[in-house]
Amino acid sequence: MARSSAPQSVSSAPASVLGRVVLVTGKEEFLRDRVVRDVRAAVREIDPEAELSETRGSELTLATLGELAAPSLFSSTRGVVVWELENLPEESVAGLVGYAGSPADDVALVLVHSGGPRGSGVLTKLRKVAAVSDVKVDEVKGYQMGGFVQAEIRRHGSRLDPDTAGFLVQAVGHDLRSLAAAAHQLATDFPGRTVSAEEVKRYFGGRSEATSFAVADHAFEGRREKALEELRWALDGGVAPVLVTSAFANGARGLARFATAPRGMRDADLAREVGVPPWKLKSLRSQVRGWDERSLAAVLVEVARTDADVKGASSDAAYALERMTLTVCALRSGR
Repeated sequence: MARSSAPQSVSSAPASVLGRVVLVTGKEEFLRDRVVRDVRAAVREIDPEAELSETRGSELTLATLGELAAPSLFSSTRGVVVWELENLPEESVAGLVGYAGSPADDVALVLVHSGGPRGSGVLTKLRKVAAVSDVKVDEVKGYQMGGFVQAEIRRHGSRLDPDTAGFLVQAVGHDLRSLAAAAHQLATDFPGRTVSAEEVKRYFGGRSEATSFAVADHAFEGRREKALEELRWALDGGVAPVLVTSAFANGARGLARFATAPRGMRDADLAREVGVPPWKLKSLRSQVRGWDERSLAAVLVEVARTDADVKGASSDAAYALERMTLTVCALRSGR
């Protein structure tokens, strides 16, 4: 399966899983787990009585693989998952590659590698085997989140335009499981059509108005009263203080990257260069006029101080966050 530059939001099991080996690699745990779920579902669709089993790479030998793949008393169809393939013992590599070259016809074997260089040798060997389906689940970057949401809702038969997808990301956050759940909910309630911005706001607008991102955006725009109001909403709504400091740090870094990015770039390329979703560029263009290198550096110093405070250096996290918000507003208005 070829690597794509788009976020692998709809990675799933190959059409045929029995008599195959599905190799899943990458750091996105949510997407790795979904490929595994899809393979298991495909096995059970073929045979509702199929036996499903799993082990870890460190425990895999040719003998244990034979036991896992052997027919049970109830069904000859099996689904076998090997997690943490990167921990496969060296003495088991030849046996696993040999099995992959001639897999059992009624067994679906899933090998899950968590990403990173460890165990890369066995990946190279397995990718040369014809019966191995290679599924890569790359990390979804911040600027790809809108595309992730759009792909997710298409997976369920509905659609979102880019701006609405961006609003949903800002409302829900960057957790893939939460975004996937939100997309599924919208597609279920608005099947087979484009979900409007108003409909998304009706479901998630209340969350958006009290997120850490909204607090940071208002502060970087110098809107003191609005930033403080949103901060109080965020804290009353249960937003963790560390998420607020993280949003401020991301805001400062984003502005710095935007300010130093080459001019004349297309929005898609600029968003990739800065590391933000395309819909965020509009607010960055507005915010950057009020900042320079020195003031942004001062913001990062204040954010680091506040981050330490909310993690235990201070007994009053709310006060520390309010101080940070006022400081950022003052740094902008002081120009």
